[in-house]
Amino acid sequence: MFRKLSSILKHRKQFISLIAGVPSYETYVEHMTANHPEQPVQSRKEFFCEAQEARYNAKGGKVSRCC
Repeated sequence: MFRKLSSILKHRKQFISLIAGVPSYETYVEHMTANHPEQPVQSRKEFFCEAQEARYNAKGGKVSRCC
């Protein structure tokens, strides 16, 4: 029972993060560790700031969001 509830909550968190456009820090760390071990891994704060910048600011200073 606990395992099933834990799984549901995990997937709920992933779903909400994807809707909000926030990539998974844990997935990023796994990817960097497996594929780019020679490169430093960003802190959670650095990762979030970069993700926000990529989502809301386009090149040339133009805003790329809908509202």
